[in-house]
Formats: sequence, structure tokens, C-alpha cells
Amino acid sequence: MRTKSYAVIASLVLASLLSGCASQANKDPLEGLNRGVYKFNDTADKAVIKPIAGAYKAVMPSPVRSGVSNFFNNLGTFVSVINNLLQFKIDNAMSEAGRFVINSTFGIAGLIDVASKDGIERHPEDFGQTLGYWGVGNGAYLVLPFLGPSTLRDTGGLVVDTVAFDPISYVDNPRTRNQARLLNLIDKRSQYLPASDLLDDAALDPYAFMRDAYLQRRANQINDHVTATDDDDDDLPQPNVNGDKK
Repeated sequence: MRTKSYAVIASLVLASLLSGCASQANKDPLEGLNRGVYKFNDTADKAVIKPIAGAYKAVMPSPVRSGVSNFFNNLGTFVSVINNLLQFKIDNAMSEAGRFVINSTFGIAGLIDVASKDGIERHPEDFGQTLGYWGVGNGAYLVLPFLGPSTLRDTGGLVVDTVAFDPISYVDNPRTRNQARLLNLIDKRSQYLPASDLLDDAALDPYAFMRDAYLQRRANQINDHVTATDDDDDDLPQPNVNGDKK
């Protein structure tokens, strides 16, 4: 537990100190390094991860794959509960807690998404969003080995979520814990097989496309998908990803 606490504190300090390192004029100061990691990820994906994900999708029946996805999404709901509370979004936290309880019980440990069938909305939040909500800027764009697009802030948030909030981290057996994370990775990759093919075919520069799409998506998530326009700048909340508190 002490080691986990140190990792959480270190991630918070790192995100806070480095969030301002990237200037607004250069959102990708580490582009040379990032493109190298992106190329490595693309090669590893095409050689190993994508074929495994394709075989998984071909062999596993659709109901089984849906059950696996629902199970891991339900575990992720626990992370969302904590981060909604940290942002004082009490109603959303209660909704996520309700989803977790319903799916963990009536949904047979989350294998069935009963809550969605009952019309209970999802309010996913992670610690990177929590940091952005409280004014921590993106920092430099960063491509992580195997994990893909991120930023300095979101990388720190990922460490906190993984070490402190993710229920899988509290599984005592390291082998079981690693197998669970591997299965989650393969399942998620199998869901994006058609999209990855379209990206390779459509984008002139897949790296730049992925970077810009990620940054825009994170901005929308932090602002709860509310976008201000020139006509109503005074009425709507402004993007908070650059470190300005709401």
C-alpha cells in the first residue's frame, strides 16, 4: 500500500510540474520521439496485437465477447465513481455507483449491462479528466509504448487510476492480474479492427490525425462535451484543458 501511495503522489507531482512545459504554439514538442514510438506501436500492432485480436474475434462468440467487454467496463465504472466525486459531480457519481451495483449483482458480476437496458446513463471520468477539471494543463502530447496517445497530464492520471482506483490492481495474484489486463487489451483492440483499417486508408498522416483527434476528444471530455461558439462565449464554460479553472 505504501508503494502505491508513493506512485500516486509522484504522478500528481509530475503532472502538475510538467503540465506547462508544452507551449500553446507547440502542442507536440516531442514529435520526433513520439513518431518513433508511434512507428514502434504500429509495427507491434500489425505483427502481433492485431492478429491476436482478429483471432480472438473470430474464435470467441459474440455473446462471450460482449460479456468480457461488459465485465471490464463495469470495473471501470468504479474508477468513474471516484473521479466524479473528486470533481464534485455528485449526481453523476451516484449514477455510476448505481450502475456498478446493478451490473455487479443483477448483471452477474458485470457480464450483462443491465443498467444500460434500464436507461441509466454512463458518466465516465478518469483522473486525467479530474486533473484537467481542476486546472492542470495538458502538458506535451505523448505517445506511450503499446498504449498509444496521451499527454503528460493524462499519463500521470493513468498511473493514478491504474495503481490506486482500478479494482484489478488489488488482485493479489500477479499472474491473474496480468492476464486480466492482457485480456482487456485484446478485447478492446478487437473492437477497433475496422476503424484501424479505415484510418490507415484514409489519413495522409495517421500520426497527426490520431494526435489531433485525441486532443480534441480529451478537450470535449473534460468540458462534458460542451463546446463554446463565438456567439455564446459568455454563456458556456470555456475549455479547461489549458489549465484555467472553471
